[in-house]
Amino acid sequence: MSPWIALVSLLTVLLMSACMFAVGMARGRHGVKAPATTGHPDFERVFRVQMNTLEASVMFLPALWLAGAYGDPAWAAGFGALWLVGRVLYAVMYARDAQRRGAGFVITLLALSALLVQGGWGIAKALLAA
Repeated sequence: MSPWIALVSLLTVLLMSACMFAVGMARGRHGVKAPATTGHPDFERVFRVQMNTLEASVMFLPALWLAGAYGDPAWAAGFGALWLVGRVLYAVMYARDAQRRGAGFVITLLALSALLVQGGWGIAKALLAA
């Protein structure tokens, strides 16, 4: 695996950890006791950021690894870094105001799409060559 792909993977795990930490802090700040997932609207937005990031990462990480393995690792790492930037923007904007999360979502969607195309194209080429 490319060290750049590994770095993007590590940063993605750190982003998920930061989201988890933010939920814990929001629980304390707004008095939302576990296992509750509803309460103060500010808590609910931070909780949704965590869940949405977790859900998105389940698709993103395999797409990143496949694009890196069957395509150009440098391009895959670049698209992965773009995904991370979009995800951080999404998280920050959603936590402030859910209506402002759109730009980050679009960036992550485009980056994920690029990884899927790159990985799919590379897999197709490998299958045709076999």
